[in-house]
Amino acid sequence: MSPVITFPADAAGRPSSSAFGRSVVADALRAVSPEAADAAAAESDWRRGYLRHFVQLIKAGMEYDGYTIASAGLASVHERMPVPIDEPGQPLETVTVEGSEKPSREVSLPYRGETLKGAGLDRQLDKWVAAGVIEESCATAVRAVRDNPDWLDLSDQQLVVLGAGAEMGPLPAVLDWGATVIGVDLPRVEERISALAARSAGRLVMPRGVDLLEDVGGLAHWLADRPRGRLTLGNYVYAPGAAYTRLSVAVDALAAYLKKVRNDVALAFLATPTDVFAVPPAAVAQSAERFRERSRLARVTGALSGGRLLQPNYPGGADPGINDSLVPQQGPNYALAKRIQRWRATLARRDGAVSFSVAPPARTKSVVSNRVLAAAYAGAHRFDVEVFEPETANRLMAVLMVHQLRNPRPAAEQAWRDEAIEAAHGGLWRTAYHPRTALGLAAVRGFLG
Repeated sequence: MSPVITFPADAAGRPSSSAFGRSVVADALRAVSPEAADAAAAESDWRRGYLRHFVQLIKAGMEYDGYTIASAGLASVHERMPVPIDEPGQPLETVTVEGSEKPSREVSLPYRGETLKGAGLDRQLDKWVAAGVIEESCATAVRAVRDNPDWLDLSDQQLVVLGAGAEMGPLPAVLDWGATVIGVDLPRVEERISALAARSAGRLVMPRGVDLLEDVGGLAHWLADRPRGRLTLGNYVYAPGAAYTRLSVAVDALAAYLKKVRNDVALAFLATPTDVFAVPPAAVAQSAERFRERSRLARVTGALSGGRLLQPNYPGGADPGINDSLVPQQGPNYALAKRIQRWRATLARRDGAVSFSVAPPARTKSVVSNRVLAAAYAGAHRFDVEVFEPETANRLMAVLMVHQLRNPRPAAEQAWRDEAIEAAHGGLWRTAYHPRTALGLAAVRGFLG
């Protein structure tokens, strides 16, 4: 087995996720802006000060070159935390579970006790677009898949779902559509996903007992030897705290290895909405209009708070705008783990198919286990933000994955433009207020509710 993937030592000789994150962000920025890089490297309190440097990564990507930043960031990641992937490790035991149901060829979404399809799905997509919950391109993509039901036949794909048991992952949807899925997750999850597959129309192939932090090399060689034909590697892994960064590094090394040894690899990611994105002018315009029309109470609250509460989401005249929805409670390790995924999607889009969409905020167990975030999500609708149930969100994102794999597009000249396409951000891009200046009030509303 490969040794455990861990953080390099800091100046005191101890493994440090903060030192690693600070150095990686500084290295990524140094490729285009030495001044911004020096500021990140000098940040003394990374756990609280990381926010502005992650914003700066996006600003620098808009001003200079996002591809250069992504390349430098990933180079730093793997130089500072090398992943031993060349050794094949022990042979993997595999289990196959065959479903017995008939495959579905219809796009449908479970939503608030109903199943949306046909005209009902159309109406809800229109409502979400009008409310600023999803971008118009997202609705267009869903309709395209609905109008081409043969796209749901994934027999020409080998779908690898890393984190197969994840609440936001595509496993339930693609099994419902009859796909053959290679599902990878920890042993404690295997029984649950096996039962799901047995009740489905699909086929689950499961390499047993794979821990990506212990034996990513073994999985890499096993996947490299799979039959030729498009291999789509989907990253849906999650772990709390610093382990999430380590997992993202392991999966990124796996993706890079497979793309090196095979010429038929596509990648799939879900972006978190609680991050920083450059957003289109239409999102800025709707947000600005909502801010102008805010209530008298909101105006007074903002004025009396000394600039801490209910501030505008974007400065006047922003084009494009920068949406900063980072949530301090999620911390710098979460932010870096998701940024590593974004960097890989950015680079891979230039030489192959990539599915990458901003997913909506959802009431997953990892979120609602934090009382503040759970309360904020409960009160988010007061600020024009819709929080999805996981079963709605994961089905929606699976449909978008199908659309993007069936319709690969060339990389944009500016990397940030690709990230705004087909986004289902839940309204965070179009709410009137900078999310962190409304988070506390949303949590109060949630606690009271």
